[in-house]
Amino acid sequence: MLASCPMLGQAQPGGAPPKARPEKVRPGISVLLSERIGLVQGRRVALITNQTGIDEHGKSDIDLFTSDARAMKARVQLVALFSPEHGIRGTEDRPFVESERDEKSGLMVHSLYGVRTLAPPDSLLRGVETLIVDLQDIGTRTWTFAGITLYAMRAAARNRIPILVLDRPNPITGSRTDGPLLDAALANADDPVPDRPGKAHALYPVPLRHGMTMGEMARYFNVTLKLGAELTVVPVRGWRRSAWFDETGLPWVRPSPNLPTLTSALLYPALVAFEGTNLSVGRGTGEAFQRLGAPWLRAGEVVELLADRALPGVRFEVERFTPRAPTDGKYPGVALPGVRIVVTDRDRVNPARIGAALLWAIARTSADSLTFRLPRFDELFGAARLREALLRGDDPDSVIDRELSATVAWRESVRPFLLYR
Repeated sequence: MLASCPMLGQAQPGGAPPKARPEKVRPGISVLLSERIGLVQGRRVALITNQTGIDEHGKSDIDLFTSDARAMKARVQLVALFSPEHGIRGTEDRPFVESERDEKSGLMVHSLYGVRTLAPPDSLLRGVETLIVDLQDIGTRTWTFAGITLYAMRAAARNRIPILVLDRPNPITGSRTDGPLLDAALANADDPVPDRPGKAHALYPVPLRHGMTMGEMARYFNVTLKLGAELTVVPVRGWRRSAWFDETGLPWVRPSPNLPTLTSALLYPALVAFEGTNLSVGRGTGEAFQRLGAPWLRAGEVVELLADRALPGVRFEVERFTPRAPTDGKYPGVALPGVRIVVTDRDRVNPARIGAALLWAIARTSADSLTFRLPRFDELFGAARLREALLRGDDPDSVIDRELSATVAWRESVRPFLLYR
């Protein structure tokens, strides 16, 4: 059985305490203010950020740009704010997030999330001299913050505005890349337009777990998609690709309401495709994306099938859970038979294999009850052919193994855009 692809070295075995850091990890915002302030000196800047845009001490970018002595000395003027999916505070889990006023700065926070992620409007970039993006990616191709960064680069190029991406660590490491790649026929990297909605969750043929940072992805998209943006990535200092987020010393902030912990972030790519089914992924519980359930699920039979497969790094347990006011609307107040994923060695976890094995096992035990919202499921998992193969009973490891050569080729193709060892 083939495992996930290492990228630039293997991570250390799980189960041990976090490794000692050779130097303090500082995110891009701190590096900008201490080393690269000339990039914004005397400039009118617009900022796309949310609750994850903080320095290593937990101070927000907005506060830093409006009150930090270094920013004041450099005469940086914060003139516009934009927020992504989930809003400026990361608490909204619904469409049509409203714009609002930031109390401290007095600026309007312009929401870039309607039914889906939106591009920054040209009308709101007039008078802006530098556009800045500071958002925490989670290392999964379905995460919409990469989409908003891509749209922002295109808007910056169109308006001839330099764009800075303030980089942050990949929380689930940058040392591993797991397929499958997104089917090109399902992808859309273009800006949203009325007759063709954007797909910030399905931009480009990228592996499910891409092993890159937001800054590296920006560099890759700028060249590959010929965006023509005047892009500068302000790097993280002190981060190595093999490091998990809890080894950086940086404060963990929920990147969305349903990713409370690093474990949820690690398992998110395994379960995100099931958002496109009639299964609950644990929204409305304290451990979303660590469990799966439905009233009709034969959880015991599923766990038995999965135990026989001995997937590395995890075990599966039968449980019952009750979603409370779930934002996906699935089974509120219903005690669901469920399958819980317990991580036993995070460095051996392959999310795609977990997702494939779950779909295979559920189809074998409850095929008549399982329904899909298409093409949503395929856009999140990667391709219709994968779903079809698993539903007809193909071995899930073999299904993922068939995608490995494309993942390896992609990994090699992105090496010129990587910034960290």
